[in-house]
Amino acid sequence: METLVASPIKFTENAINEIKRLMAEEEFDATQKLRIGVKGGGCSGLTYVLGFDAQLPEDEVYEVEDGLSFVMNPSHQLYLFGMEVDWHDGLNSRGFTFSNPNASKTCGCGTSFSV
Repeated sequence: METLVASPIKFTENAINEIKRLMAEEEFDATQKLRIGVKGGGCSGLTYVLGFDAQLPEDEVYEVEDGLSFVMNPSHQLYLFGMEVDWHDGLNSRGFTFSNPNASKTCGCGTSFSV
């Protein structure tokens, strides 16, 4: 059994509800986990990763609430500690947003940053 660690990332109620909605869809592969991380690229140097993926041996499992958890490579915590993930469903914006206190510069798209 995997050990769950308290989440270094905060999820708003809207984000949690949207993730649960996506997981309830018929085509969702229950063998996959919610993955959060970073990868090189984007206008500012790093891009957020948020999606469903297979758990890797080096991943840490973090608990959000009510059975919702995510996997992340522990080395990414340096870039994401204290970040808030939100979901917006409005006329001007729709999608997940990231409020990252570690980002020294962000791109206008909201998914690229540098530290």
